[in-house]
Amino acid sequence: MRRTLTVLVVLLHTVLPLTVAQERTLRFVTLVYRHGDRSPLGTYPTDPHKESAWPQGFQQLTEVGILQQKALGRFLRKKYADFLSASYKPQEIYVRSTDYDRTIMSAQANLMGLYPNSDPKAGWKPVPIHTMPVKYDKLLKPPTRTCQRYQQLMEETISLPNYQAKMESWKGFIAEMVNNTGLKPEQLTLRGLWKVYDSLFCQKAHNMTLPTWATPKVLATLSEIEAFNVEAHIGMHASQEKARFTGGLLLGAILNNFSRIVCRDQPLKMIIYSAHDSTLIALQGALGVYNGHPPPYAACHGFEFYQEKNNSFSIDMFYWNGSSQLIYRPALPGCLIPCPLPLFTRLTHPVIPKDWDAECQNSQKGKGNTVRALAVAVGLLSMALIGLGILYWRR
Repeated sequence: MRRTLTVLVVLLHTVLPLTVAQERTLRFVTLVYRHGDRSPLGTYPTDPHKESAWPQGFQQLTEVGILQQKALGRFLRKKYADFLSASYKPQEIYVRSTDYDRTIMSAQANLMGLYPNSDPKAGWKPVPIHTMPVKYDKLLKPPTRTCQRYQQLMEETISLPNYQAKMESWKGFIAEMVNNTGLKPEQLTLRGLWKVYDSLFCQKAHNMTLPTWATPKVLATLSEIEAFNVEAHIGMHASQEKARFTGGLLLGAILNNFSRIVCRDQPLKMIIYSAHDSTLIALQGALGVYNGHPPPYAACHGFEFYQEKNNSFSIDMFYWNGSSQLIYRPALPGCLIPCPLPLFTRLTHPVIPKDWDAECQNSQKGKGNTVRALAVAVGLLSMALIGLGILYWRR
């Protein structure tokens, strides 16, 4: 799928209105954003900045991240001032987050910007944020590591000559990183290198002193490796099928809500998902609009569902990359802006799974686990009955 990205510069004080010459009406909005600035996910043996260097510890939203999400909330309030009520109404908005502190807290901070307290006497009004355990959250955090078919596609990707050539070109660099970080060679996979880069990136963003070996050239190479690893997971080989196991599930849920609007079965006005850079990358990869740059903190991809004057429906998308000056208008490959709903649905159909587990080819594995579990249960029951028999006989 050819990737294109149409860029429209929009100053915040001239945000696009919700109706254009009264010819179209905004009916529904879906927002997917990344959490705000956070502390590193972890550390490495020679890291001079251990977890104690971070006030809230690792993997947590920082004060900077809170401010970023408040700013995004204020941007959304201004953009949808004529669409959402000034105060929270459960009939209008639904917020869902992944089950991580940083995403839940990001949603809370975002909602403070979206629903500013205009009346000090009214006090703070909480907004519910829904979540579920990460291991069950296929929508926002697909468990691709347990998806057999996806892992097979990744093995095919890794065996590609261009993939192998790239890895060969980094052998010397990886050997240096072994010495610099104290990690073992087997730990410095592409993901392991990304974790090192993540630590350095977070430290640099918070004005911490980096190790002497973390030169601009090293950081640039680690950034290049990160981009290569992302491309390998969403593209490079069998991109459409990979999308069915990553961003396609969320895209399908978004389109399903649009269909409910058409059928007048969706009373809400907005659904918000507070998630991760991986969520946005997977979603944009499925849409064919990922631009190769990992989403920055508080980046937001929006879907706006319009009813046209002739009662047909169309979809606009926007992408706010955390800047206070720019809104990007991604164009779905093969469709102009706005994109008619039937065409949008047809073009994205190949990346939306019908049965995620079945397509992952996990069913046989699941059956095997069930059989083994039953066998163990029967065995334990038999032993228990035998034990009871022995006890009874001894009595």
